[in-house]
Amino acid sequence: MADAIVPLMTDDLPTSANSRRDSLTTVQWLVCTVAALGFAFDLYEMLVLPVIVRPAIVTLSGLTPGTREFNRWVGLMFYVPAIAGAVLGLVGGWLTDRFGRRRVLMWSILFYALSSFAAARAATLEELLVFRCVTVMGVSAEYGAAVAWLAELFDDPRRRERVLGVTQSAAGLGGLMATAGYGLAVTFADRLPSIAASHDAWRYALVFGLVPAIPLIALRPFLPESSEWLRQRSADRVARPRIHALLRPVLRRRTLLMIVLFACTYGLASGVLLQTPRIVPGLGELR
Repeated sequence: MADAIVPLMTDDLPTSANSRRDSLTTVQWLVCTVAALGFAFDLYEMLVLPVIVRPAIVTLSGLTPGTREFNRWVGLMFYVPAIAGAVLGLVGGWLTDRFGRRRVLMWSILFYALSSFAAARAATLEELLVFRCVTVMGVSAEYGAAVAWLAELFDDPRRRERVLGVTQSAAGLGGLMATAGYGLAVTFADRLPSIAASHDAWRYALVFGLVPAIPLIALRPFLPESSEWLRQRSADRVARPRIHALLRPVLRRRTLLMIVLFACTYGLASGVLLQTPRIVPGLGELR
């Protein structure tokens, strides 16, 4: 399987005139739609925390923003779920190969949707932290399953790359959805049914994470499993490439370069996206 990586990373990608002209089938549109929805809510679940962490900690603990204990809990909320998600992200790849792309994608979305609802009902900071860990773990598993599912849906490399690029760009909507969701929660919290005997806006913002589960349940009967995964499973050839295969001389330079670029990208994005909502309330002091 590792040998298949080489042609996909070269500039001389094969093209198919028919694949460029043919439009997506109904099933392909459904798969792409579900995957794009999953990507959007992946980022929503990650970015809603910086927006709600301040009011959530104040509500659940009464701690004063800016104090040492308050900042300690902010750090725990930011980084413990990230570590849990990184661990399950590695395990999620094995689960995807073991149980199938569609099954892992659907269960991981339901997993983090239900954990978001549970987090909205948290009564203590410890409960909120645990459910946030579960949510991020589900997000990590869903992302890998969705990418594998889409990659195996299209035979033509160029179409595959376009589909992967377009569907993953839907993640950009997650930031807009997070701020819009919290804005709606703040505006209409008093008119909504109470959660945990309260009308805290941050609880409703977390509940919105249930949204992707609704179309998923409706579309599940129409979503096929990856034909490539089914073919390999029937031949008893489902196997994961070895990590050391990416460090062969022909791929070593590109592998190391991509690791550095991804580390910088995620480090910069995480720093900006997580910390900016915390910085904004203190901008008035700069005057």
